[in-house]
Amino acid sequence: MPTFHPHLPQRAALSAVLAIASIQLLSNTRAELLAGAASVDITPPAEMLPVIQNGGFLEARAASVVDPLHARCLAFADGDERLAICIVDSCMVPLDVCDRAKALAAERCGIARDRVLVAATHTHSAPSVMGFCLGTRADPAYTAMLPGKIAEAVAAAFDRLAPAQIGWARADAGDFTHCRRWVRHPDKLLDDPFGEPTVRANMHPGHGSPDTTGPSGPADPWLSLLSVQHADGRPLALLANFSMHYFSGHPGLSADYFGAYADAMAGRLAPDDAAFVAAMSQGTSGDLWRGDYSQPSRKEQSMAEYAAAMADITTAALADTEHRREGGLAMAERRFTLGRRTPDPARLAWARAVLDKMEAEGARPRNKPEVYAEQAVYLHENPSEEIVVQGLRLGGVGIAAMPNEVYALTGLKVRALSPLERSFTIELANGASGYIPPPEQHALGGYNTWPARTAGLEVEAEPKILDAAIELLEEASGQPRRRYAEPAGAYAEAVLADKPLAYWRMGAQSGAAVEDAAGGGRGAELRGGYGLHLPGAEGRGFGAKYESRAAMLAGGALHADLPNLGANYTVELWLWNGLVPGSRAIAGTVFGRGGDVLQLSGSGAAEPGRLQIADALGATGLGRFRWHHVALVRADDHATVYVDGAPDLETALPRSTAAALQIGAAPGSPSFEGRIDEVAIYPRALTADEIAEHVAAAGAQQ
Repeated sequence: MPTFHPHLPQRAALSAVLAIASIQLLSNTRAELLAGAASVDITPPAEMLPVIQNGGFLEARAASVVDPLHARCLAFADGDERLAICIVDSCMVPLDVCDRAKALAAERCGIARDRVLVAATHTHSAPSVMGFCLGTRADPAYTAMLPGKIAEAVAAAFDRLAPAQIGWARADAGDFTHCRRWVRHPDKLLDDPFGEPTVRANMHPGHGSPDTTGPSGPADPWLSLLSVQHADGRPLALLANFSMHYFSGHPGLSADYFGAYADAMAGRLAPDDAAFVAAMSQGTSGDLWRGDYSQPSRKEQSMAEYAAAMADITTAALADTEHRREGGLAMAERRFTLGRRTPDPARLAWARAVLDKMEAEGARPRNKPEVYAEQAVYLHENPSEEIVVQGLRLGGVGIAAMPNEVYALTGLKVRALSPLERSFTIELANGASGYIPPPEQHALGGYNTWPARTAGLEVEAEPKILDAAIELLEEASGQPRRRYAEPAGAYAEAVLADKPLAYWRMGAQSGAAVEDAAGGGRGAELRGGYGLHLPGAEGRGFGAKYESRAAMLAGGALHADLPNLGANYTVELWLWNGLVPGSRAIAGTVFGRGGDVLQLSGSGAAEPGRLQIADALGATGLGRFRWHHVALVRADDHATVYVDGAPDLETALPRSTAAALQIGAAPGSPSFEGRIDEVAIYPRALTADEIAEHVAAAGAQQ
């Protein structure tokens, strides 16, 4: 298939490819679908123990085996197309190891190398096959062994090809994964490994920490399931995909919950068939983990309990799944180069001084500064990296494969933009190129952004890799990408019926520009620190579960210019406060337009956590981590503030006709820390009845 460079205009050429691909896919669907599966044990033999193990900041060794490791492969054929998906119980499988495995597979069964997907599960308790994986080297003996084992699994899966049918299911498993990366209080920044206070967002804040203001991004709650059966309906294989980083806590080598889930599903679906293969692939868990830090600490599930609960969800989802014989297989791959964020001369000099001292002592890295000193020199000597991205079509299912630790938001983008509605992402596929935070997340700092082989790609890597994946899915499916738009429910309809001058819904998945849903073209822009596409205002009027989306402010604000907005106006929005109200004198600024400044009171007021204008203090406490509807109505020299549809404060206030306005900030005032949603500006004073109708349209919380 044609190959395109990711940085050149491609739409005209792509249109021609899509037309050709559509014809090819129509012919492919007439061919019989064949599938095969195999599982090969890749546990290091006893004589190889102890092995170097990665997954932590520092190098470790494992001398025992808790449970076996496997390479689990699903192979498919349909007419002239053959492809394989091999899921490997490893933390990271770098590109050179993947390519060696693919070359061996090509020799053994004739499959084209660009028709093989090799992905790590990301268990943190497997032998290391990647050098400079933070402070860890590759284990040489195991690295030499693994490619042959992966090729063996691919060849065995093709040896077992048989007439098959496939089915698709998706289940909500949102209780089993959560954002582990939280925004910190503006006065509680942490130091990075270079001694600089840059960490505005970092992982694992602890339950109920007052030093945080909320998660920096959304979670991806969906458990995706590709079920494969023999033509007579007997189970053949299952490929699951879920976005949860790993379980942890093993005293030796372990496949983690990925292996426990695979064993559980084999027992559920095919207890008497040793040839059945179940595999759990890693989704988009770069910023996700199983712990819910928004809730009080509770007794943790064991890994076996966690895997069993996931198996319960899977079994229920598959109960009514329809399987189809017709195929329609396609796979497209692209290789290109991205830059890395290399150290400046001062940091490089620091790093070399640290390494000189370590070398004199004969030491491996013993702490984070030493780890990142070694990483700085590595990046300097390796300023770019080859990236492999794939797009697959299996029937009506699309798979995007990326060689990265992908944030949940990127996975949600794939689901929204893919030309195939039933799509998911397999991360750490065909390489191990590190975290790719969406660009706005780089500004928040934290471990996932510290330059290293595991987090060192250029700031714009995420949109480039995402766009390549969507283009490859277009090529594989013969269909154009979709466009994301936040669904409009009863609340949005009520707002639009009252003709706002501007309506910023705040649910965008990417970019600083915020579109005007009122259709007037009065856009706004996010500036400073922020996160995108977090869960938004709650209620039936905002659509189905997971449809309402909001922006997270972390020192940033929404800025707009409305030169035609007069002195009489209304600003209406939903807010979710992330600060402990008494943690600073003014908890935050909700809205600013000239002299019109609406704030959330802090320790400087008699009652923290209430709205205030100048000396006027509201009556309603706005609880932390809860959504509230707020409307500021300006009529002549009078201001009225409503909270959740009811009047909360009134005061006299001189008129303001400033063109510039901000949501979440005002000159000389502290920023609001939390989420904002559904921001509407009206060129008149809304009535109390109109505001009450809007709140009623939102409906009760789901």
